[in-house]
Amino acid sequence: MKGILFDNDGTLVDTHDLILASMRHSTREVLGRVIPDEVLMRKVGQPLVVQMGDFTPDEGQQAEILRVYREHNHAHHDEAVRAFPGAREALEELTARGLALGVVTSKMHALAWRGLEITGLAPYLGCCIGADDCEHYKPEPEPVLRGLEALGLAAGDCWYVGDSPFDIQAGNAAGCSTAAVTWGMFSEEELLAARPDRVCRSFAELLELA
Repeated sequence: MKGILFDNDGTLVDTHDLILASMRHSTREVLGRVIPDEVLMRKVGQPLVVQMGDFTPDEGQQAEILRVYREHNHAHHDEAVRAFPGAREALEELTARGLALGVVTSKMHALAWRGLEITGLAPYLGCCIGADDCEHYKPEPEPVLRGLEALGLAAGDCWYVGDSPFDIQAGNAAGCSTAAVTWGMFSEEELLAARPDRVCRSFAELLELA
């Protein structure tokens, strides 16, 4: 293998509590009701505009939830975002081994990169593909294919690593080898159903990919 593309939230960067708090705040503010956490979080890994359709069929309300979500999320982002323990050390080691590394995320490019800079992960990454860099989103393969293009790699020479079924589906569709990590937003059972090539339960296991 010559490279690894990573998902961002739930894979390299721990934003679970921030995302959940923003989801709770925005849906309660706009809809005036409490939505169960498992419903709020079940499509994390796809763009926010897709997720909002689960909460109401009203497009106007969807747009307002998205606006309030982003307002809340951005206001608290810098103080809440952090790298998973071991993430920076793993990227440093993979870089030392000569692998090209990048991020393919359903988050908007600028905010994703800001989080990677805050957490000290950005220097190890050769590209960042965000939701606004693509016409189609995970689980479609386009974001992963754009990441491969940015790193100058063929699909057969690259892993795609993520914590959601959407990540694994996108990586498989792009022709990459795929690895699911279990410290993110989804259960191991949900990840296995997407048919990853490997399951990594620690960053030490992730280093075995190289």
